[in-house]
Amino acid sequence: MAAQIKVISSMATRQILSDLADAFHQVSPHRVDVESIGGVDAAKRVESGEAFDLVVLASNAIDKLIASGHVRAGSRADLAESGIAVAVRAGAAHPDIGSETALRDAVLAARTLSYSTGPSGVALARLFQDWGIAGDIAGRIVQAPPGVPVGSLVAKGEVELGFQQLSELMHLAGIDVLGPLPPEIQILTTFSAGVPLACTQPDAVRELLAFLTSPAADEAKRRNGMEPA
Repeated sequence: MAAQIKVISSMATRQILSDLADAFHQVSPHRVDVESIGGVDAAKRVESGEAFDLVVLASNAIDKLIASGHVRAGSRADLAESGIAVAVRAGAAHPDIGSETALRDAVLAARTLSYSTGPSGVALARLFQDWGIAGDIAGRIVQAPPGVPVGSLVAKGEVELGFQQLSELMHLAGIDVLGPLPPEIQILTTFSAGVPLACTQPDAVRELLAFLTSPAADEAKRRNGMEPA
């Protein structure tokens, strides 16, 4: 019998999961209903016991949910790896970000900059501290609220330089994506799936996970700015 699989995820995997849910339905009778919100809020809803069959978040967030007993031990499945990209408003000047030094200079020159509240934002804050410029730019950082794309702030002109997962920037109108962080300082996040204790469709979820981790899912991941894990 066909099942309705209820999935909650962070915004970074919204488009990938939408595409893969459609592709899965071509080979399975099961339907996938994906809700994508800020990762912190998604984890809180799983912790509250709300009924979801699958949760997709950064791997460290899945590990915390397993440790706290809200996601089944042994159920974590790594889906994709994602890097951070940089964006400016469409038509604005394109600063050089081709090296660590050039990017640092661009950050120091920006009147305003923004990054997310997710794992990439935490890692960027650490990078700015390592560069010794965290204090210099603190007053210029516009923190994107959970679930609000950094790129939308850039598109509206509220932020001059935006940092977020490429998958969250590449489909937004009104911005120019300058490219990924330089390889020597690129910050990769692994996004993983886990099965909450409240899952009501275990057999259907096993089928979905097999599909999400199969080679058949690789093209959709790359098309949306990620690499298979």
